[in-house]
Amino acid sequence: MANLKPCVFSCCILACIICAVALLCVWIASLAEDTCSSGGFRRAAVSADSKDCSDVGMKMLQQGGSAVDGTIAALLCTSLINPQSMGIGGGSIFTIRNKTGSVKVYNFRETVPKSFQPNLLNDCPTTFGLSLGSQWIGVPGELRGYEFLHRQYGKLPWAKLFEPTIRLAREGIPLSKYLAKILNIPMVKGIMEKSSLCSHQLLCDRNKTILSQGDTLYFTKLAETMETIAKGGADAFYTGKIGHDLIQDIQAAGGTLTMDDLRLYKVQVQDAWTIPLGNTRMHIPPPPAGGALLGFILRLMEGLKEFSLTPDSLSVKQRIQIYHHYIEALKFANGQKRSISDPVFNGMSAKHLIDPSFINRIRKMISNQTHENSYYYSVKPPPDHFGTTHVSVLDEDGLIVSATSTINQLFGGSIYSPRTGIILNNELSDFCGRTDTVRAGEQPPSSMTPVILELESGGILVIGGSGGSMIPTAVASSLMNHLWLGMSLKDAIAAPIVYVDTNNNVNYETGFNKSVKNGLRDLGHKEGTWKFFLNVVNALEKDKGCIVAVSDERKFGVSAGY
Repeated sequence: MANLKPCVFSCCILACIICAVALLCVWIASLAEDTCSSGGFRRAAVSADSKDCSDVGMKMLQQGGSAVDGTIAALLCTSLINPQSMGIGGGSIFTIRNKTGSVKVYNFRETVPKSFQPNLLNDCPTTFGLSLGSQWIGVPGELRGYEFLHRQYGKLPWAKLFEPTIRLAREGIPLSKYLAKILNIPMVKGIMEKSSLCSHQLLCDRNKTILSQGDTLYFTKLAETMETIAKGGADAFYTGKIGHDLIQDIQAAGGTLTMDDLRLYKVQVQDAWTIPLGNTRMHIPPPPAGGALLGFILRLMEGLKEFSLTPDSLSVKQRIQIYHHYIEALKFANGQKRSISDPVFNGMSAKHLIDPSFINRIRKMISNQTHENSYYYSVKPPPDHFGTTHVSVLDEDGLIVSATSTINQLFGGSIYSPRTGIILNNELSDFCGRTDTVRAGEQPPSSMTPVILELESGGILVIGGSGGSMIPTAVASSLMNHLWLGMSLKDAIAAPIVYVDTNNNVNYETGFNKSVKNGLRDLGHKEGTWKFFLNVVNALEKDKGCIVAVSDERKFGVSAGY
């Protein structure tokens, strides 16, 4: 018996060691399941314009929220971090794919109020610049859209989505590097210093000097407004005191919106248009969104995938030919911009832009040389502009959101509501150059393209961009680089773009290949002088159980996930 005790003790020790090793193996295996070799995420991800807002969205997902909850929270946050881009005084387009694979588009962009300035389009700028003034304010749809989607897809309480942003608004946030960069653009700085955004000390100090990077931004009045909306729902804005205060400020600034405009606002729900890109299916928002233009450009460029090229295998000559073909596609797209309009009012569907016979006809017109502008269009394209933000979100249950939100140009029309803390949009300026009439209730045409792609591999790609007129080229470039030229998603988005402006001049982002640029010049492409490369693309891709999320470094964005 005495000899058995050491044996029993040894066996117990051995059993403990075996159990410990087994537990360690299980723990290591669980870690492997939650990480990807590519550095991505396993369960969910958010790609917004900033680390702060990606984190806000992710925390909503971690607390059991849906992709819609995460998107709304991230956008509310963005309205503080990048108030020049979007806010509750604007509107959005959401493309959403549910767990069954059905894809819907929820359009709650701004609309024309019942009463608007006579001969409004006579105020359209004749040279490049921001469209300032209260006459451009459209009926905001942002909060009504959030409410509509939250009722369908939300899992967390409505008020919880507002909590992080209310806290940031009250405590103050350091003015970001990107916003400081925007405010230092001479044109923007001059306008802001003369605006109500400065006189009410939102973007300026007491001496009416524009804030600098690191200075603290306070949104005290907006925090009160969001707190009221968090408690009372969107009706606090559309039928309640917030709305009355907002209308009072708008009318004091010379605007025409009324409480009836707010009360009658409705969200539009449509099936996404689905187009093939080889064996990939791309779901795009129909007009008046810009999805058809993106589809048109990519279908013209589809031949790229047949070459099985990679960035390293491309010779300079091949690069020149690819970019020449692409620039020609962009010139033809410029000529089709007036096809994008609100179909309810104009009876134009723009479906010819994704019709194979039309695309083949245009493709045959692309030759080895460029042409005069009349070759591409008979009516001059609309003016160039920039603005907007995009968020891509995927949750653990497979709900996917691609959302683009805007107050249109930088800081909208520079109209601030002191009673509510809301920055108003200048959305009606999007009619400039794109239509000859404006009608009450109409939505202006847009470049916004929040899209979702079902990949040949079975994976999902969620992508969209900001930058106004640069959205189609920025998103198209990213998709071609990634899907057809084999770049990683991060490199595909980071690659310098070309932008074909209203005059069909070709503008090159800093870092663009000089040899290719020279070759394109030799083919007759005229170089432009565009300085405002504010194009930003935020995307995520789920393939083989791993999510890669990318927030564009141009805006110093950082994605988040788990």
